[in-house]
Amino acid sequence: MSAAGLRNYAIVTAAYWGFTLTDGALRMLVLLHFYKLGYSPFSLALLFLLYEAAGIAANLIGGWLATRFGIARMLAVGLSAQILGFVLLSAVSPDWSAALSVVWVVVAQGVCGVAKDLTKTASKSAIKLTAGDVSGRLFRWVAFFTGSKNAMKGAGFFLGGLLLEVLGFRGALWAMALALLAVLAAVVLSLPPLMGKARASRTARELFAKNQGINLLAAARVFLFGARDVWFVVGLPVFLYASGWTFTMVGAFLALWTIGYGAIQAAAPALVRRSPDGLSAEVPAARQWSAALALVPALLAVMMAGGLPRPDLFVPIGLCVFGVLFAVNSSVHSYLVLAYAGSEKAAEDVGFYYAANALGRFLGTLASGLLYMAGGLVACLVGAAAMLGICWLVSLALPARQPLAAE
Repeated sequence: MSAAGLRNYAIVTAAYWGFTLTDGALRMLVLLHFYKLGYSPFSLALLFLLYEAAGIAANLIGGWLATRFGIARMLAVGLSAQILGFVLLSAVSPDWSAALSVVWVVVAQGVCGVAKDLTKTASKSAIKLTAGDVSGRLFRWVAFFTGSKNAMKGAGFFLGGLLLEVLGFRGALWAMALALLAVLAAVVLSLPPLMGKARASRTARELFAKNQGINLLAAARVFLFGARDVWFVVGLPVFLYASGWTFTMVGAFLALWTIGYGAIQAAAPALVRRSPDGLSAEVPAARQWSAALALVPALLAVMMAGGLPRPDLFVPIGLCVFGVLFAVNSSVHSYLVLAYAGSEKAAEDVGFYYAANALGRFLGTLASGLLYMAGGLVACLVGAAAMLGICWLVSLALPARQPLAAE
């Protein structure tokens, strides 16, 4: 392992920490600010739809651009787009009409959604290049990167509430924009601009025709993240609030859940049996953990439909169990995409995979509001269980013998 590789990994990880901290703060800023203005929970979810939808195209295009122009350059573009999104949001005025405010916020959120996925694709691709060929290192580095990122996102929830109280909506956005500007300067000055540059795909068919492992893993990822957001984005917060929790209690719980979720992700390599070839034990683990995960929302739905007392207590406990299993699932998936990906065009493979991730978040966010309106949290939980069942079925077809460096 070269000192340069370790240095670049540390720089990319630190830059993504800074980005994720402000991204988590942004979500809390928007939720709290517009909740105070009288927006319903479902309307708040709609504000984030373009944020999620933008990530689908951003990942596909971002992976191709990172291969064509270099990972470091795309990381800088992602950070710049986030700063632009903050500036756009800061321009919202209380004097504007409700319709204009919603349109402006949705567009600004879309810019931030593009920023998030460009930054994530570039950062995850950099790990493939810097980890080297030492057995087990790729899984450990991916797990630490992903877990620490989610812990930072949870900390960002707290930061968003604090900045909103101390600096107000506009002041908080400007403070975060200045902080990201410092991160951007460090990335531009520290990373090789052509890191990860290779021959990009020349046709759409070449771009989308990934190997079997990447294609199947992307399909599983759609349903994995759709199953999380179908009850996590709207259904769960609204249910807890309707059960007597204060908004502060709901926000604090979700923040602590996200931090704990990140810690479990970072520890995933210790929970999953390893194999010398990097796939023969890890792929069966993906199947087993997804099967166990599907049982949690199914059991919670049965408990709620059966009228068991105190769902405001057993549902959060169930969410914690769900979080542990989901964190390991997500960490194994994040490793497998890099194990299946070719080194030369890893950014394209990662971008394709995370486009599926964004599609799952979009579908889950939309379904969360619709299912909650149709049948409450029970309907959301049934939807989550069904999606996880599909995720498990797709994982059964994942190849367990493909060479680590297959293109």
